[in-house]
Amino acid sequence: MLVFGIKNVQYLILQKEDKMSEKQNNQVDEKFYERADAHIALANGHINAQTHPGLASNSLMYAASRFNAWVTAAGFKSGEEMKKEKEEVLKFFTEQYRLMLEENFDNYAANYDHFMGVSKEMAEKA
Repeated sequence: MLVFGIKNVQYLILQKEDKMSEKQNNQVDEKFYERADAHIALANGHINAQTHPGLASNSLMYAASRFNAWVTAAGFKSGEEMKKEKEEVLKFFTEQYRLMLEENFDNYAANYDHFMGVSKEMAEKA
């Protein structure tokens, strides 16, 4: 199984022999949320009267998938080697996305009035 770990500004793809502990695998570096917020701010900057938030979301998901395909490819020696691991890679990324989406969904549901009130205030100021 491929194991992806966060280190510095890039994901390093570790080969099957290089197993990390569960703790190391789930750690985020000190710039993790800063980078995530920068991507969110960029997506928010594309939302306007002509661009619905759903359209910006679609573009952001596409960009993430394209970048993750590139990061994944960088960890292989050939396209053929990469193809052999396709299902494992897809499983990894879809599981990670689901965990992140669940965490954020639950956070928004628990803090709905606060988050959505802030969003409405920002929209009114714009």
